[in-house]
Amino acid sequence: MTSDSTDRRQNSATAQFLAARDFLLERRGDYEAARTGFTWPRPHRFNWALDWFDHIAAGNDADALRIVEEDGSSEALSFAELAVRSDAAANWLRDQGVAPGDRLLVMLGNQRELWEVMLGAMKLRAVVIPATPLLGAADLHDRIERGRVRHVVARTEDTAKFDAVPGTYTRIAAGPDAPAGWRRLADMYASRDPFTPDGETLATDPLMLYFTSGTTDRPKLVEHTHASYPIGHLSTMYWLGLRPGDVHLNIASPGWAKHAWSNLFAPWNAGATVFVHNYARFDAERLMGEMDRHGVTTFCAPPTVWRMLIQSDLTGLARPPREAVAAGEPLNPEVIEKVREAWGVTIRDGFGQTETTLQVGNFPGVPVKPGSMGRPAPGYTIVLLDPVTGKESPDEGELCVDLRTRPAGVTTGYRDDPERTAEAMADGLYRTGDIAARDADGYLTYIGRSDDVFKASDYKISPFELESALLEHDAVAEAAVVPAPDALRLAVPKAYVTLAAGWEAGPDTARALFEHSRAVLSPYKRIRRIEFGELPKTVSGKIRRVELRELTAAGSAGEYDEADLT
Repeated sequence: MTSDSTDRRQNSATAQFLAARDFLLERRGDYEAARTGFTWPRPHRFNWALDWFDHIAAGNDADALRIVEEDGSSEALSFAELAVRSDAAANWLRDQGVAPGDRLLVMLGNQRELWEVMLGAMKLRAVVIPATPLLGAADLHDRIERGRVRHVVARTEDTAKFDAVPGTYTRIAAGPDAPAGWRRLADMYASRDPFTPDGETLATDPLMLYFTSGTTDRPKLVEHTHASYPIGHLSTMYWLGLRPGDVHLNIASPGWAKHAWSNLFAPWNAGATVFVHNYARFDAERLMGEMDRHGVTTFCAPPTVWRMLIQSDLTGLARPPREAVAAGEPLNPEVIEKVREAWGVTIRDGFGQTETTLQVGNFPGVPVKPGSMGRPAPGYTIVLLDPVTGKESPDEGELCVDLRTRPAGVTTGYRDDPERTAEAMADGLYRTGDIAARDADGYLTYIGRSDDVFKASDYKISPFELESALLEHDAVAEAAVVPAPDALRLAVPKAYVTLAAGWEAGPDTARALFEHSRAVLSPYKRIRRIEFGELPKTVSGKIRRVELRELTAAGSAGEYDEADLT
């Protein structure tokens, strides 16, 4: 293939993407026009890092990324600088043996190397498996094995976690030093040669694999392509209300899908700056001070953060953001009202999943109904299915995405699990597993999960994983985990435990189980409350978690709280 023909194909893909993006930017505040007139770009060949990011980075000295550390130090990289650095990352990773289609597990914090490696891996056509540094050895073993990982990039301080994770994968450490057997990621800066791709990227090529929790099995592998997340997040860009030149702050941990949503694709789709404030412990006054100093114009945070913010003096923020949104769980109307009173800005809810981009939202310029997560995003058609009849319902049912309209932002399926994929996408509908109600104006209100997965502090929790961990302890005969209401985190994991013979219910046993939980589970998953007793079951022997949820919601004097026993 000649260079000219490659350039023409890149220009065609870039032009399609640009036209779709500009259509949405020009209709900010005009939801009806955006909804009825938007069509997804459908390039045959597309590499977002090469065809889009490098396109807007050419000669662009505006900040693409700005990171402020807890000690007040800061670092900024322009679009042009980041294009060069990601070229260096791609070239160096290729020299280390990373090839198109290879699985690359990236376990980095909010540090510049994260964005450099992500862009470089895209350019290489490697398949990225994002991972949070919170993961322990057991989680990593599962990801390495089932993800068929061939290369790992991790912070130097996390490399010891991999000592117990067997495999022949390439080990790359991000930090000034690298332990024995690990290569130094910093060596990638030695060369600044332009990157030349060794092949074309099809839009349908796999780009990312996310591990996401289920209720009755191990985490699923959600696959996204070079189209589904980069192009699909045009809907997220529209919901966030981003404009070129904005400074966008999204509070999310690396490794989770929301980080890619709003710290990578959506802001750079718009040509906005990704702003990050790293902190060890949340400090509302400090956060607002940094927002003022750096001119944050758009702000996205999970409801947990919003609930912490309103405990402080919100009027301390001299320049409130133009746009404020929340996602991850329903936001309390009281929080929305307090922020509106202090900032004159209405927090807008949105809904999506790891499997999709933004599906439903309250969009800029559209009236917000208290408690509603809004209306379907441009490019998405939403269907509600009656859980009993399986037929479409006008009022309430499982929220489904109509795949017959070919929305770009939906996963291709669950990798290596054709049965689960077929079940989730039967009859031309992607089933979210979430129940919603729709009013006469088309606004959708979230009701709850149709399965047992729940969220705590914006982290998705699988009861199955936690129950399996508890059963490893000799004291546990049976266990069931449900969400317990929590004023700050919305919910925390509570375990109902039937004890094995020889063990007595009481604080000593509860303390032992809390210690076990801390030892074997990642920090965000650990059990926070325990209650002992027999588990309610159906005639067929299945645990009635719905009954346990009702008991928990009603409150119990017989539970033990981790905070009281440590």
